[in-house]
Amino acid sequence: QVQLVESGGGLVQAGGSLRLSCAAAGRTFVTRTMGWFRQAPGKEREFVATINWSSGTTGYADSVKGRFTISRDNAKSTVWLQMNSLKPEDTAVYYCAASRYGSSAPRTYDYWGQGTQVTVSS
Repeated sequence: QVQLVESGGGLVQAGGSLRLSCAAAGRTFVTRTMGWFRQAPGKEREFVATINWSSGTTGYADSVKGRFTISRDNAKSTVWLQMNSLKPEDTAVYYCAASRYGSSAPRTYDYWGQGTQVTVSS
């Protein structure tokens, strides 16, 4: 099993920044990719960003490209999501997830955190 704990959510004004953290514990060696997803009320969960543990290769949704940055520290088994130039439409519950595969599809992620709320006011 892999346990994931997110932190860093909160309320911020449009144009502001937040940094989300995801600490992984347990059998993290079985995972290949870490991802961030988000889900707004009444909407499906959507991909935000992904990073490969070993290569550091990253991927982003078009909606956040140039504003969000995903990074990781293998020694600490921690992944971060730096979110800049936040917009009201970024408001959602943000989830950290771990996958044995390299994909942005939520169905390929085996382990999920509890989520952290991000609210961007206009």
